[in-house]
Amino acid sequence: MNSQELKNYIPHREPMLLINNVELGSDGMSHGVYEVKGDEWFLQGHFPDMPIVPGVIQCEMLAQSSCMLLLENIKGRTPMFGGLDNIRFKKPVRPGDKIELICKLKKVRDPFYFVSGKGLVDGQICVSGDFFFVLI
Repeated sequence: MNSQELKNYIPHREPMLLINNVELGSDGMSHGVYEVKGDEWFLQGHFPDMPIVPGVIQCEMLAQSSCMLLLENIKGRTPMFGGLDNIRFKKPVRPGDKIELICKLKKVRDPFYFVSGKGLVDGQICVSGDFFFVLI
């Protein structure tokens, strides 16, 4: 599913739509991709002469990628972060990087959806953690 198709399920729009494409894998996990071009709004001033994708933006990328795990329940509802746990940043994400976002649904107690995820650049983990959504 590309970013245009994703708009049918989540309310995010440019410039806050932070996923190029996402699919549900045969492994039951969502697999998303975002290519950092370098001209994104969140890189302006973060940091001058050393642009790095902010950690909160990486968490948002994971959240948007995990939408494939919620497709049956998300239509007509708005996913809101309920909490983030065990978030770790291991490697900076920079312009030119392609971040692969892998998420797994751990538990459901509707309207709460618990997910674990990780982001990788060139096969190395740059972000990982657990989070949950409330569908409103």
